[in-house]
Amino acid sequence: MAGGAAAVTSGDALCKEVVRLAQGLGLLAREQYRCARRIWGAERFIDVVLTHPESRRRLGIECKYQGRPGSAEEKIPATIQDISAWPIPGLVVFSGVGFSANIRSFLISSGRAVDLVDLDAWLRLFFGLDLSELPEQRSLPL
Repeated sequence: MAGGAAAVTSGDALCKEVVRLAQGLGLLAREQYRCARRIWGAERFIDVVLTHPESRRRLGIECKYQGRPGSAEEKIPATIQDISAWPIPGLVVFSGVGFSANIRSFLISSGRAVDLVDLDAWLRLFFGLDLSELPEQRSLPL
């Protein structure tokens, strides 16, 4: 089943869209998984944990939405760093017109982030799923 991300308008809606897309690919999805503590003692939650039912391979996803310009994007570098402390591979999925061009470039260049519109293809590669059902490939303007 090909993806085709729907427009999202909040962080919670982004998490739900990631779950919908993953389940459409046959992956198991669990939201807000508690995973130990951060270095300052706060509980750590992974927004979405995906599991391939046969291989049991797992991926944690942190969902970041920004609908208008603001300071929320300043937390992105810390998020990328936090993912390295997870016991499973992790990825930031981002969406929204509020991210600056600079932070979008940072996210993509980190190798640990993908725009929601590209998540279907990314998950197919990561989990070794069928590539023949990929939606039409497109190019983004730079």
